[in-house]
Amino acid sequence: MKTNMEDIDQLIKETLTEEETKFYDSLEEQNVLGMLMGLFSGKNKWIIIVMNIMTLIFFGLFVYCTIKFFNTSDVKELIKWGIGGLVFLIGVSMLKVFAWMQMDKNAILREMKRLELQVSSLSGKISE
Repeated sequence: MKTNMEDIDQLIKETLTEEETKFYDSLEEQNVLGMLMGLFSGKNKWIIIVMNIMTLIFFGLFVYCTIKFFNTSDVKELIKWGIGGLVFLIGVSMLKVFAWMQMDKNAILREMKRLELQVSSLSGKISE
């Protein structure tokens, strides 16, 4: 049984040109891997590349601080390496949150484009 969404999609595709239909199909919902790869396209891909490099560096420094933390017995050293590890772990977390926010932004933009296309398609059908 067809849903209203499928009916609306079919109605929209009937009113679009072939080029617009291909564009509309490219705006379908993506899986997580597709959204992740979508970060590396567009004008800001260099920022994502730099952020991933920084994430790897921060994670390496976190591991280094953790190893040093467990290999020392002095309280001052424990505090120093523990706080260092915590700072680098928070840095990794913040960079990952930024990446997830960018993926969410791209999904919202994709939906806005779909809505714009639907509105223009339906307004063309009304004016006929």
